[in-house]
Amino acid sequence: MMKLVNGFLVAVIGLLAFASCEEVFIREEYDDNAVDVFNAMWTTVDENYSFFNFKGIDWDAVYEANRPRVENGMRRDSLFNVLADMLFVLRDGHVNLQAGFDLSRNWDWYLDFPQNFDFTVIERNYLADDYEITGPFLHRAIDSVGYIYYESFEDDFSESVVDYLVTLYASRVTGNDDTLIFKGLIIDVRDNGGGSLDNVNTLASRFADERRHVQNWQYKDGPGHNDFTDPIKKYIEPEGAFQYNGPVVVLTNRSCYSATNFFAQIMKNFPNVTVMGDSTGGGGGLPINRELPNGWVYRFSSTVTTTVAGENIEDGVAPDIRVDITDEDREAGRDTILEEALTEVDRIYNELFNRGA
Repeated sequence: MMKLVNGFLVAVIGLLAFASCEEVFIREEYDDNAVDVFNAMWTTVDENYSFFNFKGIDWDAVYEANRPRVENGMRRDSLFNVLADMLFVLRDGHVNLQAGFDLSRNWDWYLDFPQNFDFTVIERNYLADDYEITGPFLHRAIDSVGYIYYESFEDDFSESVVDYLVTLYASRVTGNDDTLIFKGLIIDVRDNGGGSLDNVNTLASRFADERRHVQNWQYKDGPGHNDFTDPIKKYIEPEGAFQYNGPVVVLTNRSCYSATNFFAQIMKNFPNVTVMGDSTGGGGGLPINRELPNGWVYRFSSTVTTTVAGENIEDGVAPDIRVDITDEDREAGRDTILEEALTEVDRIYNELFNRGA
C-alpha cells in the first residue's frame, strides 16, 4: 500500500511556526491557474484515453458537469477533488492523479467483490514451516502436486529460478532413488496486483507448448475516441531449459490486476492450463503518465488488449472454473479454491494416466 505524505498538513504546521511564510503558503494553497489545469487534463484524457467507447462513457457530459465547479483562485484541494471525481468516472484502476498531498484512485474493481484469498490461511495451513523460497516464489509439494505462490509481478526473477521451479515439480528423485512423480502444478497469483510484463512473458513461456498467438494490442494514434492502430499480434513461445506440459491450474481472484490480468489471459491459451477461482480485476490497457501545468502528475490507459477472439480484457478475465471460498471453509482455515485445484489436478492426471498418456 502506498504511504502518502500530507504536504498540506506540513504547510499548516509551518505557517503556525513561521508567520513570515504566509505569502508562500497562500501561493501553495490556492491555484490561480485552475481553469487551465482543468482544461489541460480533460483535453489530454479526451484525446488519449482508450476505453471511452468500450465503457460507454460520455466524456463531454463529464466536462459539462464539472467545468462549473472550477474557477481560478480556488483552493488546490478543491481543484484536486474535481479532477479526481472526473477520473473516477473512467472506472479504471490504472487511472490516478498524484498531487503530493493525495492520490486519487478507483479500486472498485476489487473492493466490491469477495476477496477469495487469505494469505494467513495459506501460510499456516498449507505452506506451514517446510516450504522453500526461491527468488520471489514460495513453494512446496502438497499431496504430490507442486504449489507456487507469487505475490507480485514487480518482483523480478532470473531465468534459472523459473527453470528450477518447473523442472523441480516435473519429477524429483528421493534419497532412496525412487522417483516421485508430481501430478501437476498450481500457480497461485491471487492478490497479485501486477508489475512487469517481462516477468509475465518469462514465466508464461515455460508452459508454452509451441509458439502461440495469445493477444492483440492496439495503441491510440489520433485524438478521436476510435483512433487506434491496427491490432498488433503478441506471441508467446517456448523458452528456457524445460517446458512444463503436465496439468497446471492458475488461481485468480478480483485483486489480480494489470500484468496479472495479462498473465491469466495468456495462460488460458495453453491446452494444459486451467484458470480457477474468481475473475481477475482487469486492467487491460498500458498506462501513460502526463504532467499538468501546476506540476501534478496523472496517468491513464492508452492501449487496448484483446484476446485472439477479439474479447477486450479491460474488465477482467473469467476463470475456466469458478470457485469461491465458502464461509464454512474460511472459518475452518481451509482454502476452498486451493482444495478444488488439488482435486482438479488429480482428476486430470488420473484421466491422462488411464488413457496411457
